[in-house]
Order: sequence, then C-alpha cells, then structure tokens
Amino acid sequence: MSDNPSDKKLFELSTVSVGRLLWKYSLPAVVGMLVMALYNVVDRIFIGQWVGPDAIAGLAVTFPVMNLTTAIGVLIGVGASARVSIVLGAGRPDRAQEMLGNALSLTIINGIIYIGFFMYFIDPLLLLFGASQATLPYAREYMLVILPGCLLTNLTFGLNNIMRASGYPGRAMVTMMIGAVVNVGLDPLFIYVFEWGIGGAALATDIAMLVSAIFVLAHFMRRDSTLRFTRGIYRLRWRTVVAIISIGAAPAVVNAASCIVNAIANNSLLRYGDDRDIGAVGIMVTFTSLLVTVVLGICQGMQPIVGYNYGAGRLDRLRRTYFLAVLAATSLTTFGAVMGVFFPAEIGRVFTTDPALIAATDRALSTCLLVFPVVGFQIVSTSFFQSIGNATESIVVGLLRQVIFLIPLLLILPRYFEVDGVWMSFPVSDAVATIVTAVLIVRTFRQLNRRSAVRTPLS
Repeated sequence: MSDNPSDKKLFELSTVSVGRLLWKYSLPAVVGMLVMALYNVVDRIFIGQWVGPDAIAGLAVTFPVMNLTTAIGVLIGVGASARVSIVLGAGRPDRAQEMLGNALSLTIINGIIYIGFFMYFIDPLLLLFGASQATLPYAREYMLVILPGCLLTNLTFGLNNIMRASGYPGRAMVTMMIGAVVNVGLDPLFIYVFEWGIGGAALATDIAMLVSAIFVLAHFMRRDSTLRFTRGIYRLRWRTVVAIISIGAAPAVVNAASCIVNAIANNSLLRYGDDRDIGAVGIMVTFTSLLVTVVLGICQGMQPIVGYNYGAGRLDRLRRTYFLAVLAATSLTTFGAVMGVFFPAEIGRVFTTDPALIAATDRALSTCLLVFPVVGFQIVSTSFFQSIGNATESIVVGLLRQVIFLIPLLLILPRYFEVDGVWMSFPVSDAVATIVTAVLIVRTFRQLNRRSAVRTPLS
C-alpha cells in the first residue's frame, strides 16, 4: 500500500470491520445532515411562531418547487458520488477525477436553467401546487429569495457527497455544520429583529449555503485531497454524464415525483379542508424529514463502503454493511412513529400556537405515521441499489411508496373519507411498498451470491 494519506483512506474501506466503518462514515453524515435539517426546522418554527399560520401554510406550498430543485441536485450529486466510490474501488482514480469535474459543470449549467424557469413561472406554479389567495404572497416572497441560493445548495450537496465518497466523512460533516450554524444565527436576526419575515428566513438560508459552498470548493483545491480540481476534467463527456445520470436518476425521479404528490395532497386538502390542513402537511413533512434526514445520513455513510467493496468484489462486506444500515434506520423510524402517533399535538405546538392548526396536525401525524417504522428499510434499500449501480431497481423502490401506490390512493381515498383519506393514503402506501421492496432485495442478493466476483461496468 502507498504511503499517500489519500490511498490509506481508500484502503480502509476494504479492510476495517464494516461496523466500525459504518459508524465512522455514518456518524459525521448523520450529524451534518441532522444539523442541516434542524436549521430547516428552526426556519419553520420561527416562521410559524413569529410570522403566523398563513406563512407556514405558504411555506408548505413551496415544497413541490423545492423538491424539483432538490431533484436536479440529487441527479448529479448522488450519481457522481456513487460512481466515484465504485471506480475508486476498481482502482480507477482517473475516472473519479473526471466524475468530479463533470459533476461541477453539470450542476452549474442545470442550476442556471431551472432558476430562470422557476423565477419566470413562479405564480402559476405556486397556484398549481395549492396556494390560496391568503398563502400565495408568503410563498412567492420565500421563493423569489430562495431560488438563487438553490444553485449553491445543489453545489454544496453534490460536492459534499463526493468528498465523503473519496474518504473524508469528517470534512463532509463540517461542511453541513458550518451552514447550519450560520443559518440558525441569522434566522432570528432577519425574521425577528429586522422584521424581514419569511423573506428573511430565505435570505438566511442563502447566506448559509454560500458559506458551505465556499468550504467544500476549497477542499477540492487542496493538494492533499484524494480528488482535486485540475485542468481537463470539466468538459462534459458523454460516457461520464450517462454514468452519473444513470444512478442519480433514481433519487432524482423520486424527488421530482414527490412534487406531484405534494400538489395532489395540497389540492385535496384545499378542496376538502382549508389552509390549516395544508399547514399541517408542512409540519408533518418537517417532522418526518428530520427523521428521514438521519436515515439518509446512515445511507450516505453506507454508500462509499458498499460502492467501494462492490467495485472490489467483496460481497461479504457489502452484505454486512447493508443489514447493519437497515437495523439502524429501522430503529430510528420506529422511534419517530411512536412520537408521531402518541404525541402529535405536542409536536404541533412546537411550530404554532394556533388551535386549529394544532388540531389538524394531531389528525395528520397520528394517521400518517402508523406504518412509518418500515420507511427506514425502504430508504436504505433504495440507497443500496444506487450504491451498486442498479439504477432500475433503485428507481422502482424509490417510486413505490411515493408515487406508484401513493398517488392513486391520494386520488381515491379523499373521495370517500375527505381530509382523513389524504392522511390514510400514506400508511397504506408504505405497507404495500415494503412487501415489494423486500421481494426485490431478496432477488438481488440471490443474484449477487451466484457471482464469484462482484463487478460493475465502469465505462
């Protein structure tokens, strides 16, 4: 083995026990993403408590648009980081460098395109996604300020994943924590002291993402980094773009499709309920996203270990890593289900003092999270398929609970049960999707067991 520190970081992925590795890689990812999620939660608490219930409902209306911007970032960030792990495991650092440069170019190009599109069509989009005359001004104000910062968010997310995949989980955590600290510090200043309202919350997020983006860009300019910005890696190459998008398509499609789910749910709630029910969706999404963020942190820790050992042909280590990740994720989502089902009103009071919104949140959480324990298994399985380059299975598993089953349920159940039908759609979709996911996982491991050496095409 080389004495190069970066080579040693990669060597440990195939030698150190997977339990220690999963802890080492997941803990920084969980802490970083949890802190980042917490400042989103703080955003919404400040908006709900200091701006009002219409503002938090307006914020909920922006979720579909934000999901679309996230989908574009995930398309590149997750795809590039998964490919980086695989090619490094196969001993191809030149291909990893190419992935880094192309990921940077794709992120910038796509960001410029979608920012211009959403800025131009902002009002029609927000109305399509369930804005009312009361909530539209808040949603518009937030989006006009936050959209330019979405490019910085995607840049930070994508490069941060590549940083972790190339052997720097600690620095990846610091990237997220820096932005979180800045955002939490600016939120009360902009919203409460300067009285800039919901626009102030968006501006605080933009500044926080700028700071994080500068930090992560600086990492890839260091001479001692495993991967670095160098000449000749930024020109888009067809094989590299396809390799990135083929894996990144799965989580990107899921994020993009979730905007359709949000739109259907919001419009159903507006039809059978009112703005308070849409506000309840905002609180539910905020609470569950906090839990899902931690699960995603576990998945981010799992991804470089699984990807590297898949590229190196170590099926035994790949299998152990997956099952440990499922155990950790399921424990967390089970805790979240207990909190949501038995203490929904208490969660609602964290975000608002409005009695109607608290009551709506009580109904939402106590129903939606009935089968939430299985969500950890589903998310880890989706990430596992991404990590080994199985794009088709990853897309299918990702779409099962959020699109394939959920959208028909959202269209049918509210006709019979009105607002409660919206809430019932989520646990029913989770239960059915889990059965299909389990079948696909069993089939995949049987296929892997039949191979004497696990490899994936790198071209």
